[in-house]
Amino acid sequence: MSRDTLNDAMTTIKNYEMLGKEDCVIRPSSKLLIEILKIFQKSGYIGDFEVIETVPGGEVRVNMAHKINNCGAVKPRFYTKRNDIMRWEMRYLPSMDFGLLIMSTSKGIMAHKEAKENNTGGTLLAYVY
Repeated sequence: MSRDTLNDAMTTIKNYEMLGKEDCVIRPSSKLLIEILKIFQKSGYIGDFEVIETVPGGEVRVNMAHKINNCGAVKPRFYTKRNDIMRWEMRYLPSMDFGLLIMSTSKGIMAHKEAKENNTGGTLLAYVY
């Protein structure tokens, strides 16, 4: 049993995407995972998702949109200043305007593009492209 729910969720999403499945079930659920899935959904990487609280720990059912090439958790969770976001973008994403870095900032969890607009730095959590 793993203790990193975010990494497990990203691995599950990537595996279901590679298999071409329509739905994905992620267990256990967390508030952080739900916020990251909202960003994925807003950017068009996944379809709808629903949180089911009836099972212990909760679960999330995700409709796959088949637009993810790769996704994963950033380990260790690096802190980045607003001026250094481009450095991490070059490290984790295949090109400049392709994909998202998910960051935890003082203004909430957001994509790196939004963090650049708000002039905030933060901790890198995940990436998707």
